[in-house]
Amino acid sequence: MTVTVEPIKPLIGGIIRVDKAHLCDEDVMITIRTALEERGVLVFPQIGLNEQEQRDFTDRLGGGRQRSIVKVPGYDDGEEDVYKITLDKNLNVEPDFVLGTFFWHIDGVMIDNILPKAGVLTARQLPASGGSTEFANLYAAYEKLPEDEKAELEGVTAIHTIEAALRPAFGSTPKDRADHYQTISPPIEAPVVWTHEDGRKSLIVGGHADGLVGWPGPHGRSILIRLNQWAAQPDFVYTHNWQVDDLLVWNNEGLMHRVVPYTDEGRVMHRTQVAGDQQPGRPASDKALAAMQELL
Repeated sequence: MTVTVEPIKPLIGGIIRVDKAHLCDEDVMITIRTALEERGVLVFPQIGLNEQEQRDFTDRLGGGRQRSIVKVPGYDDGEEDVYKITLDKNLNVEPDFVLGTFFWHIDGVMIDNILPKAGVLTARQLPASGGSTEFANLYAAYEKLPEDEKAELEGVTAIHTIEAALRPAFGSTPKDRADHYQTISPPIEAPVVWTHEDGRKSLIVGGHADGLVGWPGPHGRSILIRLNQWAAQPDFVYTHNWQVDDLLVWNNEGLMHRVVPYTDEGRVMHRTQVAGDQQPGRPASDKALAAMQELL
């Protein structure tokens, strides 16, 4: 057998065993694509892909690579869509987005753009402590909700903003940073329950969800916090403790993730993204924003 898939937990995670020389073989890629849909996040222990091999693998996973429209330090135009995730001040003089990854999020959901289908991440350098990555299965989180809660959430939409995603990193977001985030993308309105093209449903939650349209602010935020806590329970979560040269792939359309905090500027991760074709959210209308009331 060229490739094997070992489940990690009943509801999430798989370890892929494959010789790097056969990684992009078509039969191997079929197995990997199927496993990604079924397991949500896949680990290739210390497979040791270089930059070009990671780009080639990302291309083979789906419809090519996707680059974020957000222009932040860490992208190198000479490296074709490889994003260096690090707190190293020589590579990243604007650490907001890296610090924001300490909190639950779905990559790109707060941006007016197609959602990346999958993320591909390689560990280049690791910190002395911290820096593990946690993934939560939002398909399973929806499926296990009580039926009355599913019914209550059907058709409900939430407002997602970059400012909300990064607010915890500051405590209180400085005005100049909040203004900057608004130039990147307007507030996005997206369903709390996303019905995918294949009929499966998942939650769209995370720290970037700032309120529910038509709900008083405190009520909506309380529901969103409760959903985050529900989705982050141990049965739905896989925590990856990195080794250098590990490769990890996750379904960005059905999982949220966060990083265990670290301070070591030596941590460097290289990310590419598989291009998607779905955009569950759209710029929020003034009416929708007004309907997200702050007070009773």
